[in-house]
Amino acid sequence: MTGASRESGVEVREARPDDYDQIAAFTQNTWPDREGGDYIPDIYHDWIAGEGKRTAVAEVDGEVAGLAQTVLLSDWEAWNQGIRVNPDFRGRGVSVAITDDLFEWAREQGATVARNMVFSWNVAGLGQSRSTGYDPATEFRWAHPEPDSAASSALDVTADPNAAWRFWTDSEARDHLRGLALDPDETWALSKLTRTDLRNAADDGGLFVVQDDGTRGFAHRIREYEREAEESEQTETWAEYGVGAWDDPESADALFGAIARDAAGLGADRTRVLIPECVRYVSDTAFCRVEIADEPDFVLAADLTR
Repeated sequence: MTGASRESGVEVREARPDDYDQIAAFTQNTWPDREGGDYIPDIYHDWIAGEGKRTAVAEVDGEVAGLAQTVLLSDWEAWNQGIRVNPDFRGRGVSVAITDDLFEWAREQGATVARNMVFSWNVAGLGQSRSTGYDPATEFRWAHPEPDSAASSALDVTADPNAAWRFWTDSEARDHLRGLALDPDETWALSKLTRTDLRNAADDGGLFVVQDDGTRGFAHRIREYEREAEESEQTETWAEYGVGAWDDPESADALFGAIARDAAGLGADRTRVLIPECVRYVSDTAFCRVEIADEPDFVLAADLTR
C-alpha cells in the first residue's frame, strides 16, 4: 500500500531496513526534556519484521519525514504505536498521512477499532492523537509490588478463572478500563480481556483470585522479560501482570501479597501491575504501601467503522 496524503508532497509507504539511518537520526532525542532516550533506534529492525503489522514511513522529497506502526491484536483490534515526526517536516501533515494509512490498512484486515497509548505528560502527543481521529478511551497507572516470598495474604487466594471472569464483568475496574488489560502478546499494548486470557493464565500458574465470602479481586500474570536497569547497565527480570482489580483495601493487600510471592518465585527483580487510574484504586494501592508510578498513561481509540 502506497499513497499520497491530502497534504501535497507527503508520500506514505512500507518501512524498509535501509530507512534506519534517517530514522535513527531524528529519533535519538525525541523527548529532550525527559530522562532516557527513544527505544525505536534500538529495536528498529526487529520492530518492523514479522506478520500481522504494518510500519508506515512518510517521505517528503525523498527524505523520511515520519513513521508509525499498527499491529493486529485480535481479528477486530488494532494497536497503533511509535508515531514519530521528523522535526524538519512538522506542520506538513505528516502525522495525519501516516495515521490515515494505518487506519486504512487495519480496516482492510477487518479491524473495527484502533487504539494507542500516550504518556500523560506528552501534551503534544495527546493533541496529535485527537487531531488524527482518536477519542479518549481510558487511563491507567502502574503499581510495583516488591517481589517477596514471605508476603502474606489475609484472605484466600485461588486460581479459578470462572470466578475471576465473573468478578471482572461486574467490576468498577472493567467499567473504568473499558474492558481493557495488557495484551498477552504485544508489549505496551492493551486489548479486550477475555475469558480465554484468564484460563491461559490459570494453566500457566499465573492467576490469583482473592476469595472470602465471594470473589473480591484478581490479577493475572502475562509475561516475564529482561530489561536494562535504569541506573546501571545490568539487566533486571520483570514480571508483568495484565490487570489488578479488587473490592477494598483488604482485598487489594491480599492480591498484592499473592503477586509479590509469585514474582519472588519467578526470580523477578521488579514487577508492574496495570491498575485503573481513579482515586479509589490509586489510594488503595498507596494504603497498601505498594510503590506506584508518579503519572498515569492515557489510552485513546478510533472507530474504524466510520
